[in-house]
Amino acid sequence: MKTFTIASGVLAFGLAACTTVQPAGMTTLGPNPALGGGTYSSGGGLTLAVESREQAGQTLICGVFAQSRQQAVMTRGVARKVLGTGSVYIGDEAAVRGLTFLREVPPAAQYGGLEAPCVLSERQWRPGDEARRPVIRIPRQIVVEERDADGGIGTGFAIRFRQTGPGAGI
Repeated sequence: MKTFTIASGVLAFGLAACTTVQPAGMTTLGPNPALGGGTYSSGGGLTLAVESREQAGQTLICGVFAQSRQQAVMTRGVARKVLGTGSVYIGDEAAVRGLTFLREVPPAAQYGGLEAPCVLSERQWRPGDEARRPVIRIPRQIVVEERDADGGIGTGFAIRFRQTGPGAGI
């Protein structure tokens, strides 16, 4: 039986509840968005491209994500769950927790110039933030776990997501 780990769902919900954000429309990403992402232990992965901007004294986070065209059938449909556990940091402070607002785009060599949704964070924009690149953080996690019917130790398998950098390929 295929099940998603309860822990990742609870973590995603808990992290998303920590930082309040408001939808803030769409924008075009600049030529050099910050990239991040990771890979699944079964192959394939995710690439995220984000930017931070100032809006009315607050931090605006905009971005997109792509997932591999070729990946295990069992990891199809888990991207949103993984995004829910991710965060964008400016310096050592989280600007946004929970990245499910990102729009899916096809894998690409460059993500600059794409239309991206934005959210307005509670985080105040600070002097020098224009020079700080956002950092994407996504925790390691089990995204698919299958156990034999008797739940025996050492039986079944798990597919893990690990932050390794852009992982969607082209």
